[in-house]
Amino acid sequence: MTTTSGPAALYERRGHVGIVTLNRPTALNAVNAELATAAGEALAAADADPEVRAVVITGAGRAFCAGADLKEVARRRSIDSPEHPEWGFGGIVRHWIATPTIAAVNGFALGGGTEIVLACDLAVVDETAELGLPEVRRGLMAAAGGVLRLPRLVPMKIALEIGLTGQPVSAAKAAELGLVNRTAPQGKALEVALELAETIAANAPVSVRETKRVMHESREAGSDWGDEIWRLNTDAMRTVMRSEDASEGPRAFAEKRAPRWSGR
Repeated sequence: MTTTSGPAALYERRGHVGIVTLNRPTALNAVNAELATAAGEALAAADADPEVRAVVITGAGRAFCAGADLKEVARRRSIDSPEHPEWGFGGIVRHWIATPTIAAVNGFALGGGTEIVLACDLAVVDETAELGLPEVRRGLMAAAGGVLRLPRLVPMKIALEIGLTGQPVSAAKAAELGLVNRTAPQGKALEVALELAETIAANAPVSVRETKRVMHESREAGSDWGDEIWRLNTDAMRTVMRSEDASEGPRAFAEKRAPRWSGR
């Protein structure tokens, strides 16, 4: 079911930053199969573009994402991308990309919207927005990553309080808990997220990608004294040091100029 003209998710590139906009504003960007497909394809396109060094995900209109399209669910229609169900909810929550992702939470983001935020590497939240997992209040469960990712990001008792009460978390509280990186003045979430994305994009692309990969994968490796985690670290460093950018960075520093990254 389409509730707006045009694609259910939009994609554009500004310099080295890709922007994915969930585009069902009259449905508060609720996720249906069309949105999951369009958003997933946009992420894939961004990750395949060597000129894109960071990706911002935001919403059109007054909401970031209102979660699942319950009208579609009531009709027993799948809300996953039909061709890529492995991408998960919204085409995002199980869709790994090497490029850093930033959620620019411009408005309503409870339930599935929060789960998209949790799937992103970084998050900027409008000061008026709220996060939360209200699924238990509706006889459901935050199964699009909420119950899995939340206790990895905040202490277990805090995660349990959020998950078991279903109560919303203000932007300020989310920042205090470390659920988001920055709060933004009302209406400025995308602007602040783009500033953060441009800071990342100014760095060496190979270094950034390997840093992201190691930080995510090392969470499963056990003790930071173990051989496995250090093999992961060594392999990544080998990749970085073999890149052209590893030579360009010191050269640019010595020549007192801005580096010209090739991303190779």
